[in-house]
Amino acid sequence: MMIKVRFVALLLCFCSICGFHSATADVPAPVYEVYALRYATLPGFPVSELVQGADPARKLDIAMAVWLIKGNGRNILVDSGFYREQFFKEWTVKDFIRASEAVTRAGVKPEEITDVIITHMHWDHADGMDLFPNARIWVQRDEYTYYTGEAWQKKETHGGIEPDDVVALVKLNMAGRVGLVEGDAREIIPGVTCYTGGKHTFQSQYVGVKTKSGTVVLASDNMYLYENLDKHVPIAATLDSASNLRAQDRMKQIASSPRLIVPGHDAAMFERFTKVNDRVVKIE
Repeated sequence: MMIKVRFVALLLCFCSICGFHSATADVPAPVYEVYALRYATLPGFPVSELVQGADPARKLDIAMAVWLIKGNGRNILVDSGFYREQFFKEWTVKDFIRASEAVTRAGVKPEEITDVIITHMHWDHADGMDLFPNARIWVQRDEYTYYTGEAWQKKETHGGIEPDDVVALVKLNMAGRVGLVEGDAREIIPGVTCYTGGKHTFQSQYVGVKTKSGTVVLASDNMYLYENLDKHVPIAATLDSASNLRAQDRMKQIASSPRLIVPGHDAAMFERFTKVNDRVVKIE
C-alpha cells in the first residue's frame, strides 16, 4: 500500500513538472458578448395581454427583438423573428427589417450565423429560422414533437403556431440541421445553456449565457416585460401561471444580477443597455 501511495505521488509530481494537467483545468470557460437586436415594433399593444391583471386600457409600443451571442468561434441567434407576408395582414408593424438584416447591424452576415436557438414555436420567434442557411436550429424535443404531431389532432391546441413554420422546421430536421434539446439545464454549446420555461407554449425554453458581466438570462416570452419580474406577475399568455412564476424565480438564481435578465418584448431593454446603433444594444 505504501509503495502504491508513493507511486501516485511521484506520478502527480511528474505530471506537474512536465506540464500535464486535466483537460478541464486547461480549457477556460467561454465568454461571450450578447446583443439585443430590434427588428420591428408593434404599436399600441394592450398590456393586459402581456401582464396578468393589467389595466385593459393600458397600451404600449412593444419591441420585436432577437438576441445575438458572439464568441468562441460562433454567432448564435436566439429566436429568429418573422417575415412571411400573412403576418403583415394580421398586425400593424412598424420599422420592420428581417432578422437576417438585423444581424448585419451587429456586424454579422446571415450566412455567418452558426446556431439559432428557438425559445418557442410562436410565429414572431420561429418564423425566420430558415433565413440562416448555415445555422443549426435548436429547439426543445418536447416542443418539436408536440407541434409536429399531436397539436394538430384537435382544434385550439396550436394557437400562435404557424403551419408554414412547422413545415420549415421539419424540412430543416430532414436536412440534418435541427438539434433537439433534451430537457432542462442543457449546455448545448460551451457557455450557453437552455432551461425549460413556463407553459407559454407546450415546452418553451430560455437561455443562460456566460459573459464578462456574469451570466445573462435571455428570457424571451417567459417574461414579456420588466414589469412581470418587478411585480412578480405571470405573463398573460400562459397555459400555467404557476410554471411561469417558477421560471421567473429561477432566472433570478441563474443570472448574476436581476439587471441581466432580459425580457422578450420590453422596449426598455434598448434604453437600459449600451447603445451600439439605432437597432442594437450590448447587454453588459
